[in-house]
Amino acid sequence: MDCHVVGEFHLLYIGISPSAPPSNGKLPSKQSLYDRIRHHMQGNAEGSTLRLSLGCILSEQLGIQLRRVGSGKRFTFAAGEPRLSAWLEENARVAWLPCAEPWTMEARLISTLHLPLNLEQNKRCSFHSVLSQRRREAKSLARELPVLR
Repeated sequence: MDCHVVGEFHLLYIGISPSAPPSNGKLPSKQSLYDRIRHHMQGNAEGSTLRLSLGCILSEQLGIQLRRVGSGKRFTFAAGEPRLSAWLEENARVAWLPCAEPWTMEARLISTLHLPLNLEQNKRCSFHSVLSQRRREAKSLARELPVLR
């Protein structure tokens, strides 16, 4: 199964904001799409599953390594985060589609398109197990290294 291609661009990941309203009565997310994109493009691996996945895939190419930071519970690429941000700036493209209930659109797209960087709801994707394994291995190695403070 191939990625969805538009012109020279390959759709590898979709994300939404806000997320679906909680069914437990809690208040819904107030995160804006701008915030979500900013976290993916300039944040860190702890706050962005996309950054975590890309960093694990590109770690050798970019010379970065997942590490535990602070109290040791958070995982980031530490000093490598700016390199990952630069790679995203150079290589990633963002498009958006406004819709009233983005979580329904997300589920439909993940179930019909090949989106190799989406893990949630996407076990049918052939790359799911490969990416999941890379992330597990990176976290396992990070747990063996000293925590960066």
